[in-house]
Amino acid sequence: MRQATCCLLFTTVLIGGLAHADSKPLRIGVDVPYAPYQYKEPDGTITGFEVELVNAACERMQRECEWVEQGWDGIIPGLMARKYDLIASAMNITEERSRQVSFSAPYYQVPSVWVKSINNEYDLEGDLAGVAIGVQQATIQDEYVTNYYPDADIHRYGDSGSVVADMHAERLDLVFTAYSLAQETMLKGERFLQTGDLITGPESIYGPGIGAAFRPRDEALIEAFDKAMQEIKEDGTFDNIYNNYFKDQ
Repeated sequence: MRQATCCLLFTTVLIGGLAHADSKPLRIGVDVPYAPYQYKEPDGTITGFEVELVNAACERMQRECEWVEQGWDGIIPGLMARKYDLIASAMNITEERSRQVSFSAPYYQVPSVWVKSINNEYDLEGDLAGVAIGVQQATIQDEYVTNYYPDADIHRYGDSGSVVADMHAERLDLVFTAYSLAQETMLKGERFLQTGDLITGPESIYGPGIGAAFRPRDEALIEAFDKAMQEIKEDGTFDNIYNNYFKDQ
C-alpha cells in the first residue's frame, strides 16, 4: 500500500519569467478509523482505499499529500477554519453539505447495510419502535434512521469504532453503517449477519456519491483535483486500487 504521504513532487510555476517551486503540502482532513476507506497501519500510517486514491491524485497534481486527523463532528468546521485544504473522508455529496462546502465530482459510492445478531430478527418494514440502533453521528446513516425510524432507540456515536464496539458488547440490536465497514468489522465472524438489501438511496439523503470537499473559493484546486481523479480512472489506477480492497465484492 502507498504511504499516507505520497511522493514528494512539486509543481513548477512560472511567475514573471522565473521558476518557483510550490513546496506547500496539500493538507487533507480525514476521520479515522473508517476501514477500508481510511484506517491506520500499526506504525501509525494512515492508509485505505480513499487514502490511496487521493494520494494517486496528489501524484498527478504534483503535490505532496499531508493527512490531518479530525473527528467527524468537526470536519467541515475544520476545513472552513483552514486546518486543511480539503476533506477526503468517505463524505457523501448532499444538498445540506453543499450549502457549506464545494465538492469535487463524485468518485465512488458507498452502500449502507443493516447488521444484526445472528440470533435476532427484525422487520425493517416496520417502525422498529424501541429497537436499539447504532449509527455514527452526523452521517447519512444517522439521517436515514432518523427520518425512517423516529420511534427507534437511536444511539449516536462520534466515531464508527464506538458503534462497532457497542454492537460486539451487545448494547445494540442493529447497526446501520457503510457496507464495507461492516464487512471489515462485523460480518467476517459468525455472530452477526446482514439483514435486508444494501441501501444507496434516496438521493435526497445519499446524494450522487462520495466526493472531496473544499472551501467554495478554491475553484482552481477543485478543477485540478477533478482532472487528476479523471486521469486515475482513465489510466486504470482507480480499478487497480479498487480491486485491492473490494475484489471479493
